[in-house]
Amino acid sequence: MKKIFFLIIILFPASILFSQTKKETTVSDSQNIFSRPYDYVNDFEKILKPDQITNLTNTLKAFEKQFLYKITVVTTSTIQPYTSFPDYALDLDKYLAKDPKLDPTILIVVSKELRQIQVQSIDLIRYKLSDNDTQSIITTYAVPEFKKGDYGKGLELAVDQIMNKLKTY
Repeated sequence: MKKIFFLIIILFPASILFSQTKKETTVSDSQNIFSRPYDYVNDFEKILKPDQITNLTNTLKAFEKQFLYKITVVTTSTIQPYTSFPDYALDLDKYLAKDPKLDPTILIVVSKELRQIQVQSIDLIRYKLSDNDTQSIITTYAVPEFKKGDYGKGLELAVDQIMNKLKTY
């Protein structure tokens, strides 16, 4: 009788620890908003012309081959279920970092619909490209072109300036 009691006491807590409970799932849990294929330029908002995507992709590929810095551009019209654009960009960056082939050194997220742009970068390049440098580049080169409606040119100019900063030192 002592053995049975002992087994019940030992196995019962283990069964509680290893039993599965059904988790309440929400729409945002069941479908990962980041589960799409990603490349150098990802125009999910469809604001770039095909030749702009091709040119920017070729530029970014060549830059990565030469300098080993991967720059990824993503356009999106929605950040649902997020309410904050910086939070969305940060989580997208974390999602991409899980795959070594996708992990960007710099991630540029743009939304024409939301009128937002966010640049995420790894800490190791802050000595070459500070937050102030990034802000200045976006304000000086990208935003004026965005206001004209030419998102492709704005991204191209901003990316060129970012690449120039990363080439120095």
